[in-house]
Amino acid sequence: MDQPLAVMGTPGIGFLSLIVLGGLAGWIAGMIVGSRHWLFTNILIGIAGSYIGSNLARVLNFGLVGSIDYFVAALAGSVILLIVWRALHPAQV
Repeated sequence: MDQPLAVMGTPGIGFLSLIVLGGLAGWIAGMIVGSRHWLFTNILIGIAGSYIGSNLARVLNFGLVGSIDYFVAALAGSVILLIVWRALHPAQV
């Protein structure tokens, strides 16, 4: 039990950190893309974006070391997620 909780393949990021960073990343991504969401939706977008961004960083051979790196990956993944969502559902803008 010495190791922090690993959620969705992101070792070293605890569950509470994942919620906070996910919510912040989802909120900022919504501001960048121009979508407004509720807090819970921002958290879900940020967590899914964290998963997308972490996998994208792994594919592109970028090493994620600290919380800032994971936040940037979550933000990038959240922006990608929102852009794809808006492309697939243009009437829900």
